[in-house]
Formats: sequence, C-alpha cells, structure tokens
Amino acid sequence: MTDSFKADKIKEVSQALNTCTMCGFCKSVCPSFKAIGWDTALSRGRIILTYGLLHGDIPADESVIENMYTCTTCADCVRRCPSKVDIVDIIELCRADLVKNGHMLPKHKAMVESIRKYGNPFKEEKSVAETLGRKPHKAKYAYFAGCTATYRSKKTAQASMSILDKLGVDYTTLDETCCGSVMQRVGVDQAEVTKLMEKNVAAIKAMGVETLILSCAGCYRMFKKEYPKYVDVPFEVLHMTEFLAKQDLKLKPLEGKVTYHDPCHLGRHCDVYEAPREVIRKFPGVDFQEMKYNRSTSHCCGGGGGVRSAYPEESMRIAQTRLDEASFADIIITTCPFCVTNLASAVGDRKVEVVDLVELIDQRL
Repeated sequence: MTDSFKADKIKEVSQALNTCTMCGFCKSVCPSFKAIGWDTALSRGRIILTYGLLHGDIPADESVIENMYTCTTCADCVRRCPSKVDIVDIIELCRADLVKNGHMLPKHKAMVESIRKYGNPFKEEKSVAETLGRKPHKAKYAYFAGCTATYRSKKTAQASMSILDKLGVDYTTLDETCCGSVMQRVGVDQAEVTKLMEKNVAAIKAMGVETLILSCAGCYRMFKKEYPKYVDVPFEVLHMTEFLAKQDLKLKPLEGKVTYHDPCHLGRHCDVYEAPREVIRKFPGVDFQEMKYNRSTSHCCGGGGGVRSAYPEESMRIAQTRLDEASFADIIITTCPFCVTNLASAVGDRKVEVVDLVELIDQRL
C-alpha cells in the first residue's frame, strides 16, 4: 500500500471509475492501444490505474505516468463506451493529480513554462499580432490564429487571413495568448488555465468583436466548449469552415482524389462534421471519397493530448495507421494544424499530400 499520492481530483470521478464494466469495447477504437499493444495503454486499463492511485494500491511510478500520458484524449472511447463513462474527463483529472503531486513530464513542463513566460509553448518572444503583421483594431470579426498556426504551421494562419481579405471581411487580429488547451490537456491547475481564458476574452471584448473565427480545431474546442464552463463568452464562436460554408466561394477546380480527416477536437469534441465537407464540395467537380472511419468514428491522427511532444514514436505509429486508411487518396484534407503536422510527418514514401483546407481554398479562390 502507498498513501503518499494525494488524489484530490480523482475523488470527483470515483463513481465513474466504478461504473466501467471492463467490457473492452474501447479496445477496438483506442489509437494508443493500437500503437502500443498493452491494456494499460487502453481506456479500461487507464481507469484501473486511476482507481489504483485513488485507493493507494499503486505508486505513481514511471510506467503509470507513461500510460496516463500516451492517451491522445481523442474521445473515441467515450463514443464507444456502452456505460457512457466520460473516460477523457477521468484521464485529465488523473493528470491534474499527477501534476499536483510533482509528476509532470519534462517536455510538458518546458511548454508550460514557456506559456507562462511568453504566452505560447514555443518560447517565441514576439506577440501573435506582431508575428502575423497585423495590428489589432476595432472590428465585428476577429481571427484567432492560435500558437501553432502563428509560430509553426504558418501557412494556415496566412491562408486564413488571405481568405478573409479576398472576401472583403473587416476583421482584426488580437493580442492573444495561448488558448490554454496545452495546459488543460496535460493537467495544469484549472485556476491558471482560467486566467488565460480571461485574458483572451478581455482582448476580444476590447476590440468590440461579435464573431470570433478560428482555424485551429484545438483552439476552437477551447472557446466553444471549455471557456463557457469558466468564463463568460459574449461573442459568436465559429471555426473557419463554419464561416466559409456560408460564403459564396468562386473556386478553381481541385485535381486528384481527395478525402477528409476529421480532427478529434473539431469532430467528436464539438460535433462539427458537415461544414468542412460542405466547403470541400464547393470545389467544381471534386473527386471526394470518405475514409472507412469518418465523422464520429474517425480515427485519431495521434497528435493530441500532449502525446506528440512527450512520446513522438507512439504518436508517429498512430499517424501511420490513419494514413494507411487513406491509401486511395492523392490529397488528405484536414482542418487542424496539429493533424496536418502529425500526419505529414508520417507520410514517408507514400504518394499523398496532407494539407489544411484553408490553404486549398486560398490557392483556388
């Protein structure tokens, strides 16, 4: 027995831990299980580990920490669970207790410290608005680029702004800071995440914004689902594809066979499935074909939940399984910079292009 681990957050879901029947339905969909092959890297296995931590039956050793942090939080297990257990919630609360007990992975710690110092996880000193080259001003619409599209997947942010320019939208960039998704996923105390939320909402309100447009699925999930739990969100929140689905886009044809990968943050977490497909259909004569697993059953790219940063090999194996499912396609379209980065890095010698939908729209608008 060990009583050194303080399981404050886990206590909140103690009933849910007992609700899991260990049926194993999650086994057929868990991306980390497919990559790792052990039941401890599976939803029901992680519930057993969480139960053990709660009751002091196991120590928070390296193996426990690794298994709790190889979950991409894709929520496919939540969809599949016949007992309706919110497994992602359990895992994130367990991570919060791990962090409170001093068990934060080095890569995650570096990202969190960077967010605290620079407002982004990449140790970039320039602000988002400065990096994008657009000074914030009063406007009805605002574009929230997010850290990844601003500092790493820059084509996504540039294409998004170019589209808004071409459509004649009067929009503003923002004095934004990290949306908080990174901190929330890896288990940082919610009070600190809430401060980021308050800072972003204040910056948006200061510009008189009525509609916030986002191209990052992770940032979108935060503003759409997580922010309202802790702060008032007095403006409309739209993913770029939701905005573009309502626009009369005059597009040039898109050649080749294309498919669409549903980001977990946009799809299962926020139920945005049709808007991206409506936009793709706006390409004249597009040859579009769904993967076998699509919409709510879409398989994860492997890039979320802090897995790519802490366990890149496992993340890569997950991405490769998804790429195999799209072997028929010339172009894999998605709507999240994390998905683009992770899938593209695993392409290898496959003859397929992975691209964000906004880039294709911008090129052909």
